[in-house]
Amino acid sequence: MADDDDRHIPLHRRSRLSTTASLALRALLVAGLFGIAVAGHWYDRDGLRDNTDGSVSFLDVIYFTAVTVTTVGYGDIVPVTPSARMFDTFVVTPIRLFVWLIFLGSAYSFVIKDSWSRVRTRMIGDKLHDHFIVCGYGASGAAAVEELCREGISADAIVVVDSDPAAIAAAVATGTTGVTGDATHNATLEAAFIHRARGVLIATGRDDTAALVTLTARQLNHAVPISVSVRAHENEDLLRQAGANAIINPVRLGGHLLARSSSHRHAVDYIADLAGAAGCVALCERPALPAEVGKPLRSVSTGLAVRIIRDGKIVGFWEPGANTIAAGDTIVEILPV
Repeated sequence: MADDDDRHIPLHRRSRLSTTASLALRALLVAGLFGIAVAGHWYDRDGLRDNTDGSVSFLDVIYFTAVTVTTVGYGDIVPVTPSARMFDTFVVTPIRLFVWLIFLGSAYSFVIKDSWSRVRTRMIGDKLHDHFIVCGYGASGAAAVEELCREGISADAIVVVDSDPAAIAAAVATGTTGVTGDATHNATLEAAFIHRARGVLIATGRDDTAALVTLTARQLNHAVPISVSVRAHENEDLLRQAGANAIINPVRLGGHLLARSSSHRHAVDYIADLAGAAGCVALCERPALPAEVGKPLRSVSTGLAVRIIRDGKIVGFWEPGANTIAAGDTIVEILPV
């Protein structure tokens, strides 16, 4: 328990200083440190010797301090007394280190860090093709990412978009790529390379936000499949009009399963088995094969065919339309995992 109590847990808060103010503060700190060194050298100027004209003026002190702090040291002015040498050793040397750390920290924060971030973003973006974008990394979004990985989708082919940095950090820890930002904004989805995406999964937790994300995604990519999680039944038609291809209502689905489980427990277990990639069977869809065209749906040998999608309409295995598979049909079948 003592180790847990002693563990350092940092607190994070947005900086109140702008970039300009931060640079100004660092410049003032450098100027203050330089001023301390100048004051010390001027106070003990008798301990300095100018090998050029033999006298040490105030300008000579500023010059000597500058070349000493920057570690140049031309040797024209040198400390000769023990007090002057001790001041350079124990005061000027630490000031020199602090000044260099400030310079290096500023260069990293405002130049190197940003440049490397841009280069790394470009490198990651070049590899993002035919990927999935998951908008929202709450319980539903995290479960969607986990299910995609179970289906064999590589984690680096998944981009998670969320405005919460903590959620993005959790998503990145699983191996996915994270984009911190509002998915209702064009720039955020463009940063996720939506124009090259294979699919968009929206699980924002709010129907109004989901509708805005759907509209934005559909505007940026007219062909990408969009799946949305919605809570209110009356919002399903609105999301379809916004451009969603598939709408999942976990509340209604959960209610249906809960009601059926009272008298059809094994049927509900089987439905749960079908829904997840971790089960023994999986419900999948594929285009009809050329060799299957003209044959009845029951002749499909790759799995247990249960449905045909033809011109956007559903044809059940018991309906007359299932007696002949047509070119361009989509077959929904149950396959063993």
